[in-house]
Amino acid sequence: MTLNTQAHMASYDDFYEALLHAHQGLSTEDSHALNARLVLLLCNHIGDMAVLTEALRLARGCAPAAPD
Repeated sequence: MTLNTQAHMASYDDFYEALLHAHQGLSTEDSHALNARLVLLLCNHIGDMAVLTEALRLARGCAPAAPD
């Protein structure tokens, strides 16, 4: 499996709105905990360490790894 970086959600705005709604009324600490749980749930769904490692690299602003 490779990391898909092409747009493929029907509505990113709808997800962003749902994410903001999920954080409403939470303390900063609870908001961080929600984000951590969400990341772990999505990591479990992806389930491929190479894909997750590439996502971490890109999220940090690092260049993608060269293909083998």
